[in-house]
Amino acid sequence: MIGVLIAEDHSVVRGGLIELLGVTDDLEVVGTAANGTEAIELARELRPDVVLMDISMPEVDGIRATRAIREAEPEARVVMLTAFSDRDRVVAALDAGAVGYLLKDAQPQEVRDAIRAAARGDAPLAPRAARELLAARSEEQRAELSKREREVLVLVAEGLPNKLIARRLEISEKTVKTHLTSVFQRIGVSDRTQAALWAQRNGLAAGEDGG
Repeated sequence: MIGVLIAEDHSVVRGGLIELLGVTDDLEVVGTAANGTEAIELARELRPDVVLMDISMPEVDGIRATRAIREAEPEARVVMLTAFSDRDRVVAALDAGAVGYLLKDAQPQEVRDAIRAAARGDAPLAPRAARELLAARSEEQRAELSKREREVLVLVAEGLPNKLIARRLEISEKTVKTHLTSVFQRIGVSDRTQAALWAQRNGLAAGEDGG
């Protein structure tokens, strides 16, 4: 049986979630919280398998509550269930330690499956949340590239070999290779083709420096 703590400040939504999980044989609501403070206290007391956490709550919001719960119980599995899918909230929630991010327009079975997935160690993400997370991580990777690395990557995306890149940038081929090795590591690719595709997806087209 998977024990679930529901943290949701709207009583109607909270009641609906209790009913939603009550019709299953493997999910049990072990407690409910109407604000972030209660969620932190009950998570420590009840040690549920999964915490279903709203973001916008009184006293302590869901993101700060998630961080506090994970600090006290590193193995806690927190899944956000919220109406917000903007990039800042998605990233903040996952950085705080949430393992999943669902939207309140999810189908009932999606919510149940997400709780089961979190309990077994997976990371359930709503498609919109996943897209925002990927976009945010791509921006971070772009920001980590130096100006010279971006210049090299742009020329790789143009299809230029190292010899021509070196000539264009007035550096040695060895330096080009060094920059490429660093670029591959930073953006998480293993060859030129993947790097070129990454550059195109992330707006590093010819004539741009990515800054």
